[in-house]
Amino acid sequence: MTWHPIADLSEFEDRSVLAREAGGVALALYRVDGAVYATQGHCTHAGVPLTGGEVVEGYIECPAHYGLFEIATGRAQGGPVCRDLTTYPVRVEGTRVWVEIVPGGD
Repeated sequence: MTWHPIADLSEFEDRSVLAREAGGVALALYRVDGAVYATQGHCTHAGVPLTGGEVVEGYIECPAHYGLFEIATGRAQGGPVCRDLTTYPVRVEGTRVWVEIVPGGD
């Protein structure tokens, strides 16, 4: 398993979701109520980037068909989305955000 530095907390000042890449994996990085989370970067239903969606009360709303995913767990919240998002471990050291990617994984 490999930890990748992918963002600084200051990047969340004017947005709650960031597009990033680490270890060849497209990610969506979120800051919700002071905590930072990482999921796969694209919707499991339509394949569109989740970073174009809106964060609402701990959920990311896909911009294509308005399906909801729980950010902390990746759980799909019903039609049209039915497959959960892959989530990734996150740690914050000072203001630097790190995400763990398993080589050869997702």
